[in-house]
Formats: sequence, structure tokens, C-alpha cells
Amino acid sequence: MAMTKVEAAKLTQDLLLRGVIETIVKESQLLQLLPFLEVTGTAVTYNREATMPAAAFYEVGDTWAEATPTWTQVTAALKIIGGDADVDNFVQATYATPHDIEAEVIASRAKAVASAYLAAFYNGDSTSDPKAFDGLTKAIPAGQTVSAGTNGGALTLDMMDSLIDLVKPGKPDALLVSRRTRRRLSALRRTSGTLMETDVDAFGQRAIFYDGIPLVVDDFISETQVKGTSAAVCSSVYALKFGQGVGVMGLENGGIQVETVGELETKDASRTRIKWYAGLGVFSELGVARIEGILP
Repeated sequence: MAMTKVEAAKLTQDLLLRGVIETIVKESQLLQLLPFLEVTGTAVTYNREATMPAAAFYEVGDTWAEATPTWTQVTAALKIIGGDADVDNFVQATYATPHDIEAEVIASRAKAVASAYLAAFYNGDSTSDPKAFDGLTKAIPAGQTVSAGTNGGALTLDMMDSLIDLVKPGKPDALLVSRRTRRRLSALRRTSGTLMETDVDAFGQRAIFYDGIPLVVDDFISETQVKGTSAAVCSSVYALKFGQGVGVMGLENGGIQVETVGELETKDASRTRIKWYAGLGVFSELGVARIEGILP
């Protein structure tokens, strides 16, 4: 069953776990939107349609030709993300409100878990780091990419429209941009005589829309990418559909877990472990697209 982290936080009865999930959600608007598929086992294998069977027009009495589609089998593995949060017993005992210090330490580790997932979501590369999963930058095929230029170039509204047209069927569910790109896009719309649309999203937050599509600003979208001979100053815009069979989904087994490890032998402290068996599935290559090589 696919469920966002927001909905998972509503259902859990463990207040500590609920607090960790909500902390992670607050770290990124993307995690408010991204549905997660519960995976049984260490990986999920799915098929992407590679080619459609051919069809033709026939006369009465013609011999009909058989044709079959072809499929590409893809396997997305779960990876282990997590960390330990240690609380010193002396600090815990002498702190004005003991529960606050533990909550602060665990919340800090939860943010680190969120950061690790989001960094891999965009930039993960299992070739250079076998412990990580492949992110969007590696997963999006060349045919779903709009280039700003051989050696990078300035963002244009035509590029944005081309990006949206690459995602099928319908429109993307979200456009993911860095803060710098958001500023550039706002300037382009003002120059053209139109403003970015603003409205309230499903979470009651003020949101910006481009052509009716939510614009998600994420600090984990790199602004130090290289394109051709350009220096490491480029960025990207990602267009996504969410859902199994149509686009992108997060993968997980057991959701975000909080374990009490207990008292440590080597120091006067207690330990809590936060872990997440998670990954990323791109179920349809037509459900993702990217503009690459955007210069400042």
C-alpha cells in the first residue's frame, strides 16, 4: 500500500515515532508529497514497457501480422539509512525538563536521516557508493531531458514548457527546483508580464504554482552540477508524476523505525536508534523529466 509520511504520522500510536516522522516531513516539502510503497523483501522488481506492438491497416482477406510488446525489467533495492542518538545520563538527570533534551537529540538525528534520503533522492549513485540507491539524476533517461546548452545556459520559459510536455500522460504532479532557480523563474515570469500563481496547498501552506503545477523548492537540488566545460555551478529542474505505474514512488520496509538500544557499556549514556529501510522506484520513464545545465 502506498502512503505518504504525513499519513503515516497520523496512524502511528507511538508518540516518539510520530514526532520523528513529523520532524522528517518538515525537513522537505517533497516528503509531504512523495508516496511510499511497502516492499516485502530487500528489493522490488517491476517491468517498464520498452516498445509497443505495431498495428496496421488491413484489407479484407489480408494476412494479419502478429506483434508483441517488449519490456525492460528493473530492480530497485532497499538501502539502510539511519543513525544512533545518544543522551548523556548526567545531562538527562540535571536538565530542567529531561524529556526535552532526549527529544532534541532524537529530532536532530531524524533530520539527518531525512537529509541522507533527500540527498540520495536527487544525486544517489550506486556505482560510486554501493550503499546508496540511484537518484533521479541517474535514473532519468536522455530522451526525458531538456538541455540548457552544451556547456550550460540560462533558463527560459520555453525550456519549462518543453519539460512539462515530456511528462505523460497529463501534467507533472510537481516541479522541483533549487532556491536560485526559483528566483530566476520568478524573474522570467515578471519580465513576460505574468506572475507565478500562489495558492494554499493541501497542507494549508502558501504554495507557488507554475502553469497550475506546484513548484517545490528543495535545498537538496545541487547548484554545483557540471555541464560540458562549465564550472560546477549548474542546477536542474525536475518534473515528476507520483504513483506506481505512472511515475516515482519511495520504497520502504516497515517505515521509519525508532529502537531503544538502552544503556551503553563504554559511557554513561543511553542510546536510541533511528533507521529507515528505504529506496526509490521510477516506475515509468515518461513520468519523470529534467532540465539540466542551468547556469546562474
